Amino acid sequence: MKISHPFVFSTLAAALLSALSTSSVAETTESEGETITVLGQTYRNTATKSALEPEETPQGVTILDGDLLQQRGVKSLDQALRYAPGVVSENKGSSVTMYDNFTVRGFSVNQSYYDGLVLQYLSGWNLQPQIDPIALQQVEVFKGPTSVLYGAMPPGGMINMIAKTPQQQAATEVNFATGSRNLTEASIDTTGQIADSDFAYRVIALARKQDSQVDGMEQERYVFAPSLDWQATDKTLLNFNLYYQKDPSMGINSAIPASGTVYSNPNGSTSPSTYAGDINWSQFKREFWLAGFKVNHEFNDNWTWLTNTRYLDAELTQHNTYHTAANFDQSTGTLSRNIYSTEEESEGFTIDNQLSGVVEWGNWQHNLLFGLSYQRLKGSSNYQEYATSNSAFYQFNLFAPNNDMLDASSLTSVYDSTTNIKVWQLGGYFQDQIRIGDLVLMAGGRWDRFESESANVGATSSTNANDSEFSYRVGALYNLESGFSPFISYATSFEPQPGTTQFGNNYEPEKGEQVEVGLKYQSQDNTLQASASLYRIIKSDMVVTDPSSANYQDDIQVGEARSQGVEFQASWLVNQDWDINGSYTYADMEITKDSENGLQGTTPIYVPHHSANLWTNYYLSSGPLRGARLGGGARYVGEMEMDATNTQGKVPSYTIVDLSVGYDLGEISDSMTGASANLIANNLFDEESYTCYDNANCWYGAERSVELNVKYQF
Repeated sequence: MKISHPFVFSTLAAALLSALSTSSVAETTESEGETITVLGQTYRNTATKSALEPEETPQGVTILDGDLLQQRGVKSLDQALRYAPGVVSENKGSSVTMYDNFTVRGFSVNQSYYDGLVLQYLSGWNLQPQIDPIALQQVEVFKGPTSVLYGAMPPGGMINMIAKTPQQQAATEVNFATGSRNLTEASIDTTGQIADSDFAYRVIALARKQDSQVDGMEQERYVFAPSLDWQATDKTLLNFNLYYQKDPSMGINSAIPASGTVYSNPNGSTSPSTYAGDINWSQFKREFWLAGFKVNHEFNDNWTWLTNTRYLDAELTQHNTYHTAANFDQSTGTLSRNIYSTEEESEGFTIDNQLSGVVEWGNWQHNLLFGLSYQRLKGSSNYQEYATSNSAFYQFNLFAPNNDMLDASSLTSVYDSTTNIKVWQLGGYFQDQIRIGDLVLMAGGRWDRFESESANVGATSSTNANDSEFSYRVGALYNLESGFSPFISYATSFEPQPGTTQFGNNYEPEKGEQVEVGLKYQSQDNTLQASASLYRIIKSDMVVTDPSSANYQDDIQVGEARSQGVEFQASWLVNQDWDINGSYTYADMEITKDSENGLQGTTPIYVPHHSANLWTNYYLSSGPLRGARLGGGARYVGEMEMDATNTQGKVPSYTIVDLSVGYDLGEISDSMTGASANLIANNLFDEESYTCYDNANCWYGAERSVELNVKYQF
């Protein structure tokens, strides 16, 4: 986005108004010195896999604009979701950055989507691809089951990250940032037409290095993401895209006990910088690349074909320690640690073919969608545990930590296991979104076939799973002249589970269903948008980590879980200089059937009853501070259960305040036109917060951090 006078009119408001327009093709519009980038021609919104507006979808949808994410200085998808209603993110605190850990409507989501295709990930593994926000145009959060369009999916919802695309108008953005914990960051985002040709390019590159919140660790990342559009004919667009990311260091992947952390211990305490591992055996490095292409062909004004495909290649190395509740002596602070390593690699392929069209039949307008998708993924994981002759290592004192005790060359392997897994899935789907005057009806179905094979190297046999399922969705929405749109929907989900239980049995497929009723509102002048949803989700045969397993590597399958609640969100453009966004969520989740594991009647972890957030921006368009932006927000997360059995207490609630101040440096001098500065303070008042898996495994939330970034656009 290239803006000659970015603070005269709110960029957030501009994005909102452009999102409400009916155009879906790649274009740029100019008005009074502004240039606004509109989403590309191959864009399909997450809710319907079509160019139809999310506002016409009878389910909850939240869209996080890329400019707003920049204002907040987010470095991960986890951070981007901090202000999303119905989502609890950073479930492993702020220092564990190698995963995107979040729940949607109470259900864990262990894989996200990038431009409509799943970022392939084997459940329970460490090798999870992540996309840096530098490459994102926006993030779309779709609530409730979406198996009807995407196949295997948890019933709480999904996250789809929309990639930045090549633009015809030339624009370049260079950014430099520094801040807390020795942050050093540089990035470039450049796009434009190649000479006078049918090609347009985009190149995004980033380098970032920063000390971790815990002692002795650091985080380092490099991203290179080029893409190319070729308008082969007036009707055919080809897009080629590559995303490469190297993370030489990803901080830590370990927890600390609740005693002395969440609740006080008279014998000692920890802090957000406390590290339970050893700097001589602490490594988490990851490297992956994605290569894909899209073909968008318009047969005529009504019918369009889209092929979206991607190849994945990824690898990971981890050296780490872990502990259990039995390893910690609360009276002395002594923590006995176990030493392990993982070597993982995966290779995958995904393709989604979509045929969409509009058919007029009397007063009925049918927006039809037919699709066929396929994915395969194979991976190999080596897991080893080690012993050391240094007895002092096993007498580590958490309240007076010495993180430099281990001689890595002295380690002896005591356990070594390699597992190979292959997964493939084939799905065919259809959808009809019908408009009859002001009434919108939606119906769709999907059939999926899923197969997996898992085997330990050296084993004489393998474990196979074969499942198939039909998922569907129906819904209705009515647009009233007043701007209100009541809606209702019913949708189902299907989640096959590869591998076996600790007893060697195949998992039953997880199934979910949701009923949702709600109300959406949009004012005639587009300055106010709001929605409220009441939902109830039932999930059967839910797989959870066995709370009694020694090393948290075993899973169990419970009978049924129910999640129900209310979500409210609103965006208000008070005037051309002031915008406000807010949301509130009430969630009630319970294990309703479980005769074997003793969890019936309990509430799962990471599910607060209440959560809320508020964010506002005010742009000074006149006076001595003309060109400044004052922004900030607060996010509240209510108390949560500390463990799955609900016997170990509660994780306290917290409220965190964030601040973001921007300034157009062009107001100082014409020679600085195009330059701007942004000062970001996350957790301004340094509020201490926590998340927990149980009382042996807790994580601190992010401490206060301050960042200054300077951006130059030309």
